Amino acid sequence: MIRVLLAALLCVAAEAADIDKLWDFDLPAESEQRFRTALVAAQREADVALQAELVTQIARARGLQGDMAAANAALDSLVPRLAELPPAVSVRYMLERGRLYQLATDIPKAKRWLRNALSHAQRHQLDYLAIDALQMLGYLETAKNAVGLQMQALNLALASQDPRAQNWLGVLYQNLGWTYRNQRDYPKALDFFRQAQAWHEQRGGGKPWLIARWSVAKVLRESGEPDKALLIQLDVERGWQKLGQTDGHVLEEIGENLLTLGRRAEARPYFVRALDVLSRDPWFARNEPARHARLAKLAQ
Repeated sequence: MIRVLLAALLCVAAEAADIDKLWDFDLPAESEQRFRTALVAAQREADVALQAELVTQIARARGLQGDMAAANAALDSLVPRLAELPPAVSVRYMLERGRLYQLATDIPKAKRWLRNALSHAQRHQLDYLAIDALQMLGYLETAKNAVGLQMQALNLALASQDPRAQNWLGVLYQNLGWTYRNQRDYPKALDFFRQAQAWHEQRGGGKPWLIARWSVAKVLRESGEPDKALLIQLDVERGWQKLGQTDGHVLEEIGENLLTLGRRAEARPYFVRALDVLSRDPWFARNEPARHARLAKLAQ
C-alpha cells in the first residue's frame, strides 16, 4: 500500500531536478525510454556530466523492473569517470547503489551507500540530494529512528534556498504522517497528513493531493471517526474518477468505513471492486497477503 502511494508522491519530488521530471515511478519501463532518449540528446551535445546523471537514472529504472544485473552494469560504467565529474553525479551514483541494495534486501550495504551519499551531498551543499538520502535512510530504519531522519530532511527542506529542495516538502510531510500513523500516534499523523494536503492543494491538487486526503481519511477511520472518513473517501473517489482513474485503496477504505458503520451490504460492492483493482498489482498480492485475503473474504 505505502509503496503505491509513495510512487505517486515521489513524482512531485521528482521535479527537484530537470532530469527527474522524466520519471513516472509507476511506469519504470516508459521512464527508462525517456532517459535513453535524453541520453542520445546529451551525447549529441557532448554534455558528459548530463550523460552520467542520466545513466544513474537508467540504472534505477532497470532496478525497478527487476533487472539488477543491467542496473549494476550501468552504474559500473560510471566508476572510471566519477572523479572527473561534478559532485552531483557521485551523489546520484551512491544513491542508486543504495537503492539497488535496498531492492536486493541487503540493508546494511544499502545504508552504507546512502550514508555516503548523504555525507557527500552535505559536503557540497546539494540539499535536494541530501534530502533524498535522508528520506531513503528513513525507510530503512525503525519508526523511532525514522522520525529523526525525516525531521532532519524536513528542516533542511524548510531552510534551503534551493527550490529543488523545497519541492520535497509534500513528500516529507506525508512520510512523517505514515511514520506516526504506524506508531498509532494518530493526532501527529493527522497533523502531518493535513500539512501534506495543504501543501499539494496550494500547488494545484492532482494525484498527490488526493493521496494526502485519502491518508487523512484513513487515520480518521482508524482513530474512531468513520462517518467523517467516509465523506472524504467518497469525495476522493470522485476526484480519481475525474482523472479517468480508479484507485483500489480508496475503494477499500470506503468499504471499511461502511463496514464499521454497520452498512455491510453497501460495503460489499466496494470490496469487490477493490479486490479486482488491487489484485492486478503483483506487488500487492505478493507483499500484502493478509489484506488480499481479507478483501477476498469481504467480497464474498
